[in-house]
Amino acid sequence: MKPKYTVSSSFGYAFEGILATFKEGHNIRIQAAGGILAIVLGLIFQINEYEWLAIFICCGLVLGGECINTAIEHAVDLAMPERHPDAKAAKDQAAGAVLLFALGSLAVGIIIFLPKILALVGIVL
Repeated sequence: MKPKYTVSSSFGYAFEGILATFKEGHNIRIQAAGGILAIVLGLIFQINEYEWLAIFICCGLVLGGECINTAIEHAVDLAMPERHPDAKAAKDQAAGAVLLFALGSLAVGIIIFLPKILALVGIVL
């Protein structure tokens, strides 16, 4: 019996989901712009491999979290089209998770880049 999904079709569906999230939401585009800014700053300041690791983990968590948040919003809207306190709580909690990922990523970015930026303008900590 032939499997229902192949590895290539699974990747295709995953990329479709990522593209759908980018098309639907402005938050993920803002978050992606922040990730691109971090990558550009990393190239400018020639950060080390551990700093790169932190940047890529943070980018993956924030963007992946936003995809999960969007999926939860769709699932909740499908299951509960009318307003309900539990539906609101589920959506708010998923959004809160993304906010926590984003704030953690911002902290990592500040730790990595603030000393380098301050040194560039002549301020040494």
